[in-house]
Amino acid sequence: MSIPERRVQRRVTLTEIAEACGIAPSTVSRAFSNPNRVSPAMYQRITSKAQEMGYSSALLPARDDRLARGTIALVLPNLTNPFNLDVIRGAQAQIRAASYLHLIVSTDESLAMEEQWLREMARTVDGIVVSSPRVDDDILRSITQTVPTVVINREAPGLSGVVIDTPEGLAQSLNYLHSLGHRRIAYVHGPHGSWTDRARFAALSEAADSLEVDLIPVGRYQVTLANGAAAADAVALTRATACIFFNDVLAIGALDRFRQLGISVPNDLSVVGCDDIFGTSFSGPPLTTVTSPGESAARAAVDMLIGRFSTRDKTDRIDHISAHLTVRASTAPVKG
Repeated sequence: MSIPERRVQRRVTLTEIAEACGIAPSTVSRAFSNPNRVSPAMYQRITSKAQEMGYSSALLPARDDRLARGTIALVLPNLTNPFNLDVIRGAQAQIRAASYLHLIVSTDESLAMEEQWLREMARTVDGIVVSSPRVDDDILRSITQTVPTVVINREAPGLSGVVIDTPEGLAQSLNYLHSLGHRRIAYVHGPHGSWTDRARFAALSEAADSLEVDLIPVGRYQVTLANGAAAADAVALTRATACIFFNDVLAIGALDRFRQLGISVPNDLSVVGCDDIFGTSFSGPPLTTVTSPGESAARAAVDMLIGRFSTRDKTDRIDHISAHLTVRASTAPVKG
């Protein structure tokens, strides 16, 4: 599947503005990035010409006849995971409150599609929030050089954004399972390319080593209920007494399959999810999970992005939001 041809007017470039003003592109760039580095007369000349040519950017001064100061894109790996709906709610609320237009894009877990959309939108929107990106750090860093960009749940040099501390929350869950007597615990991995999955497994591995728990990695699964059921078959072969899933969707998908296999949760197997999505409190049984505030993270990410519009601050910064274990009926002490 390819991205359709753009149906919007091509964006005016800084070089074109410079040519129209008869000045160097670097002078235009300085005027937008740090107005104090050019004279007031030059700044007025450049911004007036830019607006006359139809240049649209959140870096331009607000105009009375603009209904919105720019457009912010929210890029998500999928729209099937209820956690992403929380992210959408939080982002939309902050974007609307700031009078920006908003665009929601799902990449359907495709790395190629994610990269294509990011590079396309870097030329057509004023800012991007990328939630749980699958592309590598270098690609994200290159996008930030073109358009202000923040990420949710990715931490790397040169990137700014918000990270929910679910790895620490899952480490808490492993400690809790250990306190219930579990010593052989499976972990069901999430999708390929997921930084969050790598971070969660690393935290679990460190906790398992300190507690002398046998941590058994199981597969890699795209986030669907059907894949959760498939993961349940693999978990059943591990002889683990407890299982931690990458997220709640996989965990809930596994619960019905465990019943079909004659495995009682939590009597035969304790199950832990992650994210605390809608439905975990009344699944069968109610799911022990790590509560992850996706809506708050999205609000914080949008605030960070909009703050960069006004300050022109390109310093990388990661803010952390805590997560915590919520105990329900899917976990119990290990049998005799």
